[in-house]
Amino acid sequence: MSFDIQKINADFADKSPQEFLQWAVGAFYPRITMASSFGAEDMALIDMFAGPAGRLALQDKTIRVFTLDTGRLNEETYELIDRVRARYKIAIESYFPDPRKVEALERTKGFYSFRESLENRKECCSIRKVGPLARALQGTAAWITGLRRDQSVTRAGVQKIEVDDAHNGIFKINPLAAWTNDQVWQYLREQGVPYSKLHELGYSSIGCAPCTRAIKPGENIRDGRWWWESPEHKECGLHLPKREKK
Repeated sequence: MSFDIQKINADFADKSPQEFLQWAVGAFYPRITMASSFGAEDMALIDMFAGPAGRLALQDKTIRVFTLDTGRLNEETYELIDRVRARYKIAIESYFPDPRKVEALERTKGFYSFRESLENRKECCSIRKVGPLARALQGTAAWITGLRRDQSVTRAGVQKIEVDDAHNGIFKINPLAAWTNDQVWQYLREQGVPYSKLHELGYSSIGCAPCTRAIKPGENIRDGRWWWESPEHKECGLHLPKREKK
């Protein structure tokens, strides 16, 4: 499957996320899936394709949604997942880490080794997130994410469509790449989309409970993730810079 990535990004630069989603689903269905941590961006995207307007535009094509259940998620995340199931009538597939690797990590390094060094944190993320993601993406041609350029310095170059070299060259679809945080929240409020209770407590990002906190006044949107690390390190390994491919 070959596409002119630069042309597609140029053609959809000024188009809405919904228009780009409609194109992506048409291009990759049924081998397209969405990864969700059930943060604000993910909830907007789920509504765009699973809400009434989305189902109509996509002719009732059902996009597979999965989440990476690391074993360290907040209770509020599980509650929201069940609300999504009930509201949108879609299944949410959970992918868990290899229990043997989790057991070995906790036995040898304890429960909070990820706070001791960047190497340890990446090891934990690799076991709990990167490994399960690889399994979730098997057999797919494209996956949808809620990445936005203004989320962090590590995401400033995000394009609406990218080649994911880390996962066998499948395509990564980022419909909200050009949206701001305000646009995301305007959409949620206008459409009455459910969202995590953690957002009301000051959480701007949703992740593992020990690695995510509410942000303080004046902090950036990703400052609540791995707050003990430098901004340029704040990725778990799921989203790495990719080269463009035609």
